[in-house]
Amino acid sequence: MKSVILAGGAGVRLFPLSRKNYPKQFLKIGGDKSLFQKTVERNLLAVKPQDIIIITNKDYQFHIKNQLSELLNNSFAQPLDTLFNIILEPMGRNTAPAIALVSQFALEVLKVNEDEVLFICPSDHVISPNDRFAEYMKEAEKIAKEGHIVTFGIKPTKPETGYGYVEADNYSQLNNSTNKSLNQFYKVKQFHEKPNLVVAQKYLKLNNKYTNTLITNDQRTNYYFWNSGMFAFSVETIVEELKQYAPEIYKKSKLAFDNSPITNNQLQITHEFMSAIPSESIDYAVMEKTKKAVVLPLDITWSDVGSWDAFYEILDKDKNGNAKVGNVVDIDTKNSLILGNKRVVSTIGLEDLMVVETDDVLLIAKKGDGQRVKEIVEKLRDNKESKHLTEIHTTVYRPWGSYTLLEEGDRYKIKRITVKPQESLSLQLHYHRSEHWVVVKGTAKVVLEDENGKLDEFFIKEDESIYVPKTKKHRLSNPGKVPLEIIEVQSGEYVGEDDIVRFDDKYHRN
Repeated sequence: MKSVILAGGAGVRLFPLSRKNYPKQFLKIGGDKSLFQKTVERNLLAVKPQDIIIITNKDYQFHIKNQLSELLNNSFAQPLDTLFNIILEPMGRNTAPAIALVSQFALEVLKVNEDEVLFICPSDHVISPNDRFAEYMKEAEKIAKEGHIVTFGIKPTKPETGYGYVEADNYSQLNNSTNKSLNQFYKVKQFHEKPNLVVAQKYLKLNNKYTNTLITNDQRTNYYFWNSGMFAFSVETIVEELKQYAPEIYKKSKLAFDNSPITNNQLQITHEFMSAIPSESIDYAVMEKTKKAVVLPLDITWSDVGSWDAFYEILDKDKNGNAKVGNVVDIDTKNSLILGNKRVVSTIGLEDLMVVETDDVLLIAKKGDGQRVKEIVEKLRDNKESKHLTEIHTTVYRPWGSYTLLEEGDRYKIKRITVKPQESLSLQLHYHRSEHWVVVKGTAKVVLEDENGKLDEFFIKEDESIYVPKTKKHRLSNPGKVPLEIIEVQSGEYVGEDDIVRFDDKYHRN
């Protein structure tokens, strides 16, 4: 079995923490591991690293590699590029094209047999316990080997309006295993869009009518599950269904695959061919049309963390029902979500509110309105002066480390730059700004062009500084074993991030 991790989503409903350039799957909120890292950990209980295929946006490739390095802690001898399989998309085209590309990758690059099972899972879900989930993965593999397309259904615990539902044909039980908790699965009768509250309550009422057993043959009612967005099928089965129900997606995805470069088990899809593929979810393209869909109920803890309301539910609460992260001081506050950042967040007399604070945005909303955060994102995108807020954080991550914007004004910008051990920025120059670097931690290796065009090398230690004039080539590196931290002061007539000319870059950026 090959495990496919979908890691290209933008996660706008967790704004302002989740943004386009650093979406929710990479966030570490209330812990030391991201949702993506936890997903990889779960999958490694069922498959080997070389059996994992990660498909993501090309802009996230260094987030992927950095977080894999953190997770594995360099415990594998071979490079990560060859340990995991990675597919880079130049743009998002939804899950049907992603799965079509993965299928071709498995056949052509990994040389799997057609009966090889692909397990598909998003990278931004919360699931526990991990060992039980790994057992379900293996069960799904067995079912998929029989030609079924398996969708994982979550038993509803409340009338949720933020999830789609799968209606199981409960009097069509497909097996009679004694291990009912894992092996019981059913034909899918119908997929349902996210319902309103009245319909969601109806689904839950029908489910609760049979609390001790899902069904007996004389009970002609159906069972409704949350649609988890996780699937399992053989390569042969999904290719056949794509050809039948989504022929244009299959054809153009194969064309994109055939015309894209592959290096060290990393496939980078060419923009021209990717843009020609219709954008459609696997639910619309195949699952709602196929006759091979079955649902495997999961008796686990699950959340797609699709809103701040969902995030509140998975966090630990204090005696007043408050979920708090950061430096929070609360008085007479109940049943609220409070996420602080650097500042002290203090509340008095609040109830049923959500407060999320970042360096540049403060979100305050009523609990229950978490799905409407995307409306805020849309309004900011429509505002030219605020559009940038939906794209990047004040902290921006790069393959060599990160930088945090401390202050910006007319003709100047101040950053805190962190460079990871043994990493370096590109050899570059700027036409419109000069830079002054002050080392606050570690030792910096600086290459700087002199007046005669010669590149000189300097080592700058803590409390020392160096000046980089306009139009002079320079490079900043960290030769040490601890992170390098510097304060950078930029000054000039233009301090935009696009004032950069690269001459040499180990990460092959333009």
